[in-house]
Amino acid sequence: MSVKVEKVWIDQTAVHIQTSDGKVFSEKINDYPRLRYATKKQREAFTYNNIGIRWEELDEDLSFEGFMHKKDCEKPALYHLFKSHPELNVSGIARNLGIPQSVMAAYLCGIKKPSQKRLHEIESAIHEIGENLCSVRL
Repeated sequence: MSVKVEKVWIDQTAVHIQTSDGKVFSEKINDYPRLRYATKKQREAFTYNNIGIRWEELDEDLSFEGFMHKKDCEKPALYHLFKSHPELNVSGIARNLGIPQSVMAAYLCGIKKPSQKRLHEIESAIHEIGENLCSVRL
């Protein structure tokens, strides 16, 4: 990303960033279940670097690329899968696969398109989680 993010802030409805060229971009809190159900204190406990924003306690990450990507494009199937199953941990699956969370986030928002091999790896990781959950005995 060639534009530097100079400011990050949160209000009741959105996370906002301001770039060095003065542009402001926003993401709705309601689009991210972990942020939507977090307390105000949890939402405000974020850090950011040149790639994106991290909420350690919530295990949530937003990439700056996602803020600037055109929102009117069709969202990929991975986006809909993770949106409809917030119990799936995007960063955990990325760690399991040995890929950066920012790459996984780029797949979800459609900035990057995963290869068929990578899609299969993601699908296999999700299936493995399901199998492990099915074997739980309480």
